[in-house]
This record gives sequence, C-alpha cells and structure tokens, in this order.
Amino acid sequence: MKKIILASNNKHKVEEFKQMLTDYEILTMEEVGYYDDIVEDGETFLDNAIIKAKAVTKFLNEKGINATVVADDSGLCVNALGGAPGVHSARYAGDHNTEANRQKLLDELKDKQDRSAYFVTVLVEMQNDYSYNYYEGKTFGHITKEVLGNTGFAYDPLFYSDELGKTFGQASPEQKNSVSHRARAIQKLKEKRC
Repeated sequence: MKKIILASNNKHKVEEFKQMLTDYEILTMEEVGYYDDIVEDGETFLDNAIIKAKAVTKFLNEKGINATVVADDSGLCVNALGGAPGVHSARYAGDHNTEANRQKLLDELKDKQDRSAYFVTVLVEMQNDYSYNYYEGKTFGHITKEVLGNTGFAYDPLFYSDELGKTFGQASPEQKNSVSHRARAIQKLKEKRC
C-alpha cells in the first residue's frame, strides 16, 4: 500500500482523508515524529498548504525518508464579509476556539441579508524534491442563524449545504464526503495519481 504523509495532526481532517483515500496508508506528522508547530502565515490557502508541505518534506528529507506529503488548507468564505473568515477560519475569534469562532461569525452576520458562503480546500501534493501539484475543491451554501446538528466539526453545524439540503452538522460523514470541498479536492488528487 502506498504511503501518504499528511501534514496535519487534526484528527477530524485525518479521519476524512482516511475515509476517502482507502487505497493509501495515511500517516500524520506525529506518526513520523514531526512535533513542531508550523506557522501558517500565508495570504492564501495555497500559500499555507505549501508552507505545511515544505516543512514536513524538509523534515522527511533530513531523516532520509522518501515519501509523498499532502498538505491541506481549508476555510469558510462568507460573501457578505468579503470572504472572511477565509484563511483565518481556525483562528477567527481565537486560536482554534470553535465556540468563539461560531459565535463571532453569527454576530458578524446578524444584520446581513446575504448569508451565502462556500468552503474551499486547497491540497498540495509534494515530492521530496519539493516539486508539487495542487488541487482545489469548493462547496456552496449559506450560513444558518443557529447551530443545527452535532456532527462534523468547526463551522459544519452553521453551513447549510445547497446540495444536501441540510447543514454539514446534520449530515452523516458519508453524506458530507459526497459533496464537501475536501472530498472534491481529494477526488482530483486521486484522478491525477491513477
């Protein structure tokens, strides 16, 4: 089985990758011994995905490990907020504070008529020589006025999917993975690798 080193320790992301890339052995940064924090200070999703992929690739090269690294940067873009929270999605109201992030989003949209939004994922697939391909996936919907559902993570219970007719927080993992931004980017990766 081919190995992919995922430049993440986010257990939710890792689980989604494992559900969708069943032909690959997925290893996290922790599982290959990478414990440093990676500063994601890029201006775009692609910038941040490249930063993560390069850091892990450099680490693997120093260890003499030749493996493909996949890095993902994702976020929620709300049209009425000029694309915010965007690349700052995980730290919108504080460092990875899900409740605060959700509340800030609801507060910012309180007086807005347009609640349309989309999730985006940019995946970078990097080889040990730092050459890379990247793949983008998007899914569209709108932001609800309250938390609906208790599955998924982060903004999922606030994101009403146009295609599913429910929030990602109300969807099963299989339903979410059939239309999600990450699933679409992963599908492009799979098509390229076949």
